[in-house]
Amino acid sequence: MNKTQLVAQVAEKAGITKVQAANVVDAVFASITEAMAKNDKVQLIGFGTFAAKYHNAKVSRNPQTGAEIKVPATYRPSFSAGKSLKDEVAKIKA
Repeated sequence: MNKTQLVAQVAEKAGITKVQAANVVDAVFASITEAMAKNDKVQLIGFGTFAAKYHNAKVSRNPQTGAEIKVPATYRPSFSAGKSLKDEVAKIKA
């Protein structure tokens, strides 16, 4: 599912126009992004938790040349799925 499909599904389930649904989806994503940029967690009970995780600096290697590359310490976005989401995904049949 891409963003256009998500907007269409939100519009249908909420009984609103696609333009309104697009504004809602954009607002949710912007709010999560702003919170994570401030190093705050966004916890949606049953769905999951969005957070910024700290990664230490490290030395890595370029696989083509073998040259060492210094990777600086940084924060990266992470998502931990909640129990309800895990349970629903586990129902998928292979």
